[in-house]
Amino acid sequence: MKLASIFGLALSLALAAHSAPAQERSGPLRIEITQGVIEPVPIVVAPFLTENPAATDYAKRITEVIAADLAGTGLFRDIPHEAYISQVSGFDAPVAYADWKAINAEALIVGAVTLTSDNRLVVKFRLFDIYSGQPLGEGLQFAGGLDGWRRMAHKVADQVYARITGEGGYFDSRVVYVEESGPKDARKKRLAIMDYDGANVQYLTDDSSIVLAPRFSPTGDRVLFTSYESGFPQIYELSVGSVSKRPLTVDAKAMTFAPRYAPDGQTVVYSRSEDGNTDIFKLDLRTGTRTRLTSDVSIETAPSYSPDGKRIVFESDRSGAQQLYIMSADGGTATRISFGQGKYGTPVWSPRGDYIAFTKQNAGRFHIGVMRTDGSNERLLTASFLDEGPTWAPNGRVLMFTRESAGANGEAALFTVDISGRNLRRVPVGTAASDPAWSPLLP
Repeated sequence: MKLASIFGLALSLALAAHSAPAQERSGPLRIEITQGVIEPVPIVVAPFLTENPAATDYAKRITEVIAADLAGTGLFRDIPHEAYISQVSGFDAPVAYADWKAINAEALIVGAVTLTSDNRLVVKFRLFDIYSGQPLGEGLQFAGGLDGWRRMAHKVADQVYARITGEGGYFDSRVVYVEESGPKDARKKRLAIMDYDGANVQYLTDDSSIVLAPRFSPTGDRVLFTSYESGFPQIYELSVGSVSKRPLTVDAKAMTFAPRYAPDGQTVVYSRSEDGNTDIFKLDLRTGTRTRLTSDVSIETAPSYSPDGKRIVFESDRSGAQQLYIMSADGGTATRISFGQGKYGTPVWSPRGDYIAFTKQNAGRFHIGVMRTDGSNERLLTASFLDEGPTWAPNGRVLMFTRESAGANGEAALFTVDISGRNLRRVPVGTAASDPAWSPLLP
């Protein structure tokens, strides 16, 4: 779970066309995700217009969220209003491309917000490539209740991100995590859920018993977690909508933990520990059938499915130290994929299927890293006193993880980093937090 030195950057976030003069541009504005970003693209998120006075406050807040989403990726820099030569006078008004080009803007986002008589918000936007002098895609419109204004802002940002990078967005998503309180030697823990950026925190459990390792279902409507409610670690499933839970394992002889859904959402893979031996099992949620997948005299834990559901990556000490292995989803022979210095743990397969993220411990430091699914191209993205437990954004280009500070007063916090190892940012949750799990994009 730790790491020593940061390996070379590869597959990351990069600018292929950034700062290219108009005459050198051979196509629309596009950020290619191939190398590390050094200089973000300057864009204009123009203040969204209001089509009736009642929408004024919402328009301001929506503009701020869109700008924060895009700037937070490290790919974009929002040009401040004071630098504007032109102002956006209307949603359908002609774009003064020369004025925006004069302040080095490469893209312009124009939007408008309406509050209808039945208290619904309508948000529409258009995106323009300043150097080509053309729109980037068609304008889009979203509508919903007043309490959905942040989601509509995230959806606009997702569309802008996707059109410029060619990758899926990740802003309209949520994160379930463990909120921690109390002294370090007597932590209280409860499950919480928030927007990806730390807003809209809600609590799913109380802190009467320790909870660990929440994991979203593929549809984002259910959460698996481990609870000590019975005095013994067992696995529960919680419905996010109704905030109701049910035990999935009731085993007086064994501890069960580290659960994770299969891509079909109907199978759960987890660890079961009995008489000093820990193995990986799977549970069919429809029939209740339990199947043992490993049987080595060693500790096998932290299983994670490949996106196609055909393979499982997990950690094991069968070689004498924690390492990563891949086996068929039905069990059988496992292949070791980690061979660097130190110990490897908490592997999780990227939703794109191209990388496996992990925690590494080496030379007294902890790191978050990624490697190809065959173990090649290992890269360490972070290094600290304690970094652990990565989880992937829905687009497979950003990781969130737990970082804990040292000392008697040290506490856990959530951080994000892109897969180049750049743009390390703390998630502003407001309390101590650990064990994040990223949802898929919301429907």
